[in-house]
Amino acid sequence: MDRGGTTVWVWGDQLHRDLAHLRDRDPGATRVLMVVSDRKLTERPWHRQKLHLVVTAMRRFAAELADEGFAVDLRRAPSMRAGLAAHLDAHAPDAVVAMEPASRAGTATLGRLDVELVPNDHFLCHWEEFAAFTAGRRRTTMEDFYRWRRAATGWLMDGEEPVGGRWNLDAENRRPPHAGLATEAAEVPPVVDPPDALDADLATWLPADVRTFGAPWDGTWATSRTQALARLERFVTRVLPRFGDHQDAMVAGAWHLNHSLLSHALNLGLLHPREVCEAVVAEHDAGRAPLNAVEGFLRQVLGWREYLWGVSRTAPDDYADENALGADQPLPPALTGAAPTEMRCLADTLTSVHDHAYAHHIQRLMVLANLATLAGVQPRALTEWMHGAFVDAYDWVMVPNVIGMGTFADGGRVATKPYVSGGAYVDRMSQGYCGDCRYDRSKRTGPDACPFTTLYWDVLDRNRDVLRGNNRLAQPYANLGRLGDLPQIRERAAEVRAALAAGTL
Repeated sequence: MDRGGTTVWVWGDQLHRDLAHLRDRDPGATRVLMVVSDRKLTERPWHRQKLHLVVTAMRRFAAELADEGFAVDLRRAPSMRAGLAAHLDAHAPDAVVAMEPASRAGTATLGRLDVELVPNDHFLCHWEEFAAFTAGRRRTTMEDFYRWRRAATGWLMDGEEPVGGRWNLDAENRRPPHAGLATEAAEVPPVVDPPDALDADLATWLPADVRTFGAPWDGTWATSRTQALARLERFVTRVLPRFGDHQDAMVAGAWHLNHSLLSHALNLGLLHPREVCEAVVAEHDAGRAPLNAVEGFLRQVLGWREYLWGVSRTAPDDYADENALGADQPLPPALTGAAPTEMRCLADTLTSVHDHAYAHHIQRLMVLANLATLAGVQPRALTEWMHGAFVDAYDWVMVPNVIGMGTFADGGRVATKPYVSGGAYVDRMSQGYCGDCRYDRSKRTGPDACPFTTLYWDVLDRNRDVLRGNNRLAQPYANLGRLGDLPQIRERAAEVRAALAAGTL
């Protein structure tokens, strides 16, 4: 099929044969376009593993479609628009069809290019359904949304009530780490696929001016559906039973603990959230996984992941630039690898990011985003860095996660209070972070004071006008009013922020 016919344009995070754009297509009558965009690859620095993952997964999926009989036009182009133009010149299709991209920006781009869109069904709740659910409500929390979706899907439901009588088992999923947790997690290492010829051939698909950082590709992340299914099977059969108790724990040197390591495959399209959720619920139904583990995982995928997509698609156009706390500090050089840090929790988290393009959700929230919020780092700068640094990051994921949950930059649209804490929380939920750290988590002032502890009180002090009316912060503000060393805290906080910006903390 050289010219004419229908072209289906498959984007790099839609790599699944059973999605709306490809599900009912006849390979012999369909041409597939896939574009590797130089503009996208050079728009920011990328972790080497994130870059490798996306480009290689696209190439593998293109090869699979070609083996099935599709005529595949996989091309590198200066931009997505340029790739489409070159394809139109070469093949003159009668129609170009695409599945609605996950991001608003991508959808807007296709809307300007005379491309026929079909609804995105890579999620369990389309954003228009989310918008209808939230319409007329003053505020819709993730918990509201999650219970609605549990009832709609029937997962972990006993009629109209949740299995076990409770919707939320968070209290059973926040236990601090025990002495053997790292050893336990190491018993089930991640699946690793040895690099092959396609992995070795990445350079020919990258522009000369691409900017990269982090450790090279090591085969940890799935670049095909077959590899993704192997990782799903590892999690469901060997890790899920251990997943529940210590979801919020952090252990030095144990980068994956009992987390699923599936978010990259879900967000690429190699796995569908339905099959993942059904697999974990089936383990509970068969008596092989405890309720708190399965409910906790379901909350992450059916709840949080779907909720964030709805927020990202329905938030104001300038949502990514919101900055309710007026944070204006630059991205600390420690995050980019340009400077070391003596903060053990931060150093361990950044080692995980460097080595794996990954840190689990509590490290992201309560180490990286917590420090950035406390120090007044510009939210958009943190979002951009995280987008390039994490193997599972996309615009629709990172913007509401950072602007809403991580930094409270949206003023409470996503989170009911800022997720900030002092060193006591990090100490309680970690192992190997605080005990031998150069900083003392119990001190607010002085050169040995934990930066988290100092900055926690300082951020409350600096943002009284914005935060004092939040009823969830009534007790912290009452405690702040009783501090007799607030002038010294302010002085030490200024030193900490300056050292963080200079890369000397």
